[in-house]
Amino acid sequence: MPRYARSEREALTDLMSTLGPDAPTLNEGWTTRDLAAHLVVRERRPDAAAGILIGPLGDYAERVRREIAAQDWADLLAQVRQPPVWSPVSNPLTDELANTMEFFIHHEDVRRAQPEWQPRALPTGLEQALWRRASTLARMALRRFPARVAVRAPGHGEVTAGRGGEALGLIGAPGELVLFLSGRQRAARVQVEGGAEATERLRGANLGF
Repeated sequence: MPRYARSEREALTDLMSTLGPDAPTLNEGWTTRDLAAHLVVRERRPDAAAGILIGPLGDYAERVRREIAAQDWADLLAQVRQPPVWSPVSNPLTDELANTMEFFIHHEDVRRAQPEWQPRALPTGLEQALWRRASTLARMALRRFPARVAVRAPGHGEVTAGRGGEALGLIGAPGELVLFLSGRQRAARVQVEGGAEATERLRGANLGF
């Protein structure tokens, strides 16, 4: 059975090792060191990981992340490459579900922040896995957006999301839709169909978590 979470993790870690700790990422203000520290917090510090999603705990999570980011670069990458088996999000039972999209996104965060990056051909199984996540992500990310958005991945499916109103279409490959719906609209190669004002609003909306 393919392990896409593992392959994306290894590819990301290899790329960060090649680029070094100070390379840019799509995450505003974050270098590869900052991103690596984020991943370590998420997997190894459940006391701080909640702050990634829960606002009131954010200051504590950021403080822990900065402390971890100060570690030796090689040690930091080793922790990203091999998560602990006890991790709630990275143990053998949860890894594929919790980390396929996570590591795909962060792999692209590093890839697409580099000069002259090019799209890569994804395995069919990975595209299918990303579409399953994109269809759920669309409902979450667009739940407050004031339009009815038909999110379509040709060859995979379609889901409608949004609060209702003007009809828009968001079309792309599953990986591109995942990037768009996770707040990386500028880096995602998608097509948005609809009125000019509404499409521009969608491209600039705060869709991240």
